[in-house]
Amino acid sequence: MKVLFLDLGMGAAGDMFAGALYELIEDKEGFISEINAAGIPGVTVKARPSVKCGILGTHMCVTVDGIEEKSTDLVPGQEDHVHEKNHTHRSAADIEMIINGLNVSKKVKSDVKAVYGIIADAESRAHGMQVSEIHFHEVGSMDAVADITSVCMLMEKLKPDKVIASFVCTGYGHVRSGHGVIPVPAPAAANILEGIPSYEGGIKAELCTPTGAALVKYFAGEFGRMPVLYKKKTGYGMGTKDFEACNALRAVFGEDAAFSDSRADSSFAGSEKTLPRVNADPDDAAGGTDRVIELSLTVDDMTGEEIGFACEKLFEAGALDVYTCPVYMKKNRPGCVIDILVKESQRGKIIPAVFKYTTTLGIREALCERYILKRNTEIIETEFGPVRKKISGGYGALKEKAEYEDLARIADKMSLGISGIKERLKEK
Repeated sequence: MKVLFLDLGMGAAGDMFAGALYELIEDKEGFISEINAAGIPGVTVKARPSVKCGILGTHMCVTVDGIEEKSTDLVPGQEDHVHEKNHTHRSAADIEMIINGLNVSKKVKSDVKAVYGIIADAESRAHGMQVSEIHFHEVGSMDAVADITSVCMLMEKLKPDKVIASFVCTGYGHVRSGHGVIPVPAPAAANILEGIPSYEGGIKAELCTPTGAALVKYFAGEFGRMPVLYKKKTGYGMGTKDFEACNALRAVFGEDAAFSDSRADSSFAGSEKTLPRVNADPDDAAGGTDRVIELSLTVDDMTGEEIGFACEKLFEAGALDVYTCPVYMKKNRPGCVIDILVKESQRGKIIPAVFKYTTTLGIREALCERYILKRNTEIIETEFGPVRKKISGGYGALKEKAEYEDLARIADKMSLGISGIKERLKEK
């Protein structure tokens, strides 16, 4: 399992995101040629070495008609600062037309549109306008299109199985925008970061831009600490400004330690595969943590059939788990609590499904941190044919269990009970 971990202790911006991923790929010159041939109007992208706090990284320099974007942070002595580049205001339809005309894959176009969709929704909420009425300012300029397209192209090349991000540092203070002086994080960025663990930090500057926040929200499936990885590469995407702390977005790309190369072989060799045991030392950190959203609701006017159907649909919408508990509600009516676990990135799909398939008028939400065992599945050859075996390990524990569906299939074929099949497998 290829894992990409994003260290966002200095926030997230499009150029920093792109610079960090750029350092992880092999064909760097080829990528620069590809992004410059993508057809973004007036844009030229260059990868420049940059040193922050003694650390060498990459700054992705984007120029539009030969002019590079400048910072809009308000710092002492620069309160009268204005843009050195005249931003063109573009509608959502204009952006979509530009994206449709890019010389990139269909997947990249789809990803770029999705990221802009996140930004458009946040902007519409910030300004109290419909998405069709929104005109992008900073994020509508061609340098932002280049940043987002670069990240989407690089993600397509890396193809991570999982993306985990640290908590997001936003910075604090004020920034000058197309609408005037606004607080950090900008309202659009603040909207995007809803549901994502973030904090202000100690640096007076805009560390997390709307573009960076949208890229993180779209690509990151989990938030928390870096898991145990067999590290392959580390990339540093540098910002333009200098602080006491290294102004970089760090990306680590490697293999999950619980899914090493020796576990990847699922071909049959005629005998049971031996899975390398997870070290049973609790201090070995073989387990992991992640963050999930717990959604709960209570209903007293749904039949058992309706509740069962709703639970099936919630699983189809992306729920990690759905379970129910009987309760007594107001007026001593028997009711049911429906509890749903979902990754933060899937919240937007689950909530509409809850209201569609249940009678509830409200949903409670809580952010939870889970302690989880690393899980893997191997295939073993038995006298009954191939059987999948689930192995979980970490925190000093190791658990193995045959897949239920396979046991049920064999039991039905052999006219035996599932317990009988389990015993036959243990004997082998």
